[in-house]
Amino acid sequence: MKSFRADYVFPVYADPIKNGIVTVDDHGKIISVTDHNNPPDGPVEQLSGIICPGFINTHCHVELSHLKDKITPHDGLVNFIKSIQAFRNADEGLVTAAIQKADEEMYNNGIVAVGDVSNSNLSIPVKAASKLYYHTFVETFGFLPQNAETIFDKALQLLSEFKPQPCSITPHAPYSVSKELFKLIKKHSDSGSNLISIHNQECEDENKFYRYKLGGFIELYEHFGIDISHFKPQARNSLQSIIPLLTNKQQVLLVHNTCTNLKDIYFIKRFDRKINWCFCPNANLYIENRLPKIQLFIDQGFNITLGTDSLASNNRLCILSEMRTIQKKFPAISTAKLIEWGTINGASFLGIDDEKGTLEPGKTPGLNLITGLDGLEITPESKVRRLV
Repeated sequence: MKSFRADYVFPVYADPIKNGIVTVDDHGKIISVTDHNNPPDGPVEQLSGIICPGFINTHCHVELSHLKDKITPHDGLVNFIKSIQAFRNADEGLVTAAIQKADEEMYNNGIVAVGDVSNSNLSIPVKAASKLYYHTFVETFGFLPQNAETIFDKALQLLSEFKPQPCSITPHAPYSVSKELFKLIKKHSDSGSNLISIHNQECEDENKFYRYKLGGFIELYEHFGIDISHFKPQARNSLQSIIPLLTNKQQVLLVHNTCTNLKDIYFIKRFDRKINWCFCPNANLYIENRLPKIQLFIDQGFNITLGTDSLASNNRLCILSEMRTIQKKFPAISTAKLIEWGTINGASFLGIDDEKGTLEPGKTPGLNLITGLDGLEITPESKVRRLV
């Protein structure tokens, strides 16, 4: 057994414990969480900072890790998509080595579980051998209605390659998935277990396209030679347009939400959908140089999680770094709340909250130590160290 004492222990399911002590067995299972007045038997390692559960990264693309520093920052989503398509096909050995390195980086940054988006089978061996828990979202692209069945069948084939690892089929984004393909995914989701993760409202052009069939996406489709004559303006934002096409049987993660507004949030409350939000602020700054209006989402009754996105749009795969960016812009959001978003909320979405997300006896959530705090506030000097 090992016991650790810190300035604060954040069990997450209960209030923070000042001078708390966490005891784990040799396999990382929580034996006890107590205060300094009830010390366990045996030695206790004294630490400075906050002890909290391991982090859950609900949105990543490890197969894009080889694109680190390859894509111009602050160039907008449309140009980002063009660059991804131009650079993504690289030597398989290079891609696989970058995936392995990304996996190790997340482990060292205290991440214990990942919701990862894949378009190929290249990450399968790394995930199979990883110390992290992965749920792979097999992503579908296809805006042409006539291609829907072919694309869905390919996704089913890739899904079979990932099994028995946790995996599901998911749409990429409103602007890249036809109504027909959305319906095939919904039918598949309604008939079994199929967790959903979809990129949502990353830029204003997405809403412009859905409302008026105007904006940068028109040029993007022309760039890729895609005929969009079948698409009619919807007179409403993209999120409002696709919500009826999503399953009500599965948890749905809406990722980024950079241009989601209060009307969108109220609109989805009218539907019987199991909506979760994921924020990836460093990627939003990298691509669009703006952040979501995160304060709008708080206390609306939805589950909020955190993600890193990929190294194509981020300098590091670190949930603490995402927390730091949020708290700098929105100082009213407490560290306790951010830790909740980065632990139990992500575990709950991925369906692993019986093992991860809180420091409760019997669980194996991992233990992180956060140092370099100002009181309980995250600073530029704050770091995370994995204890277990």
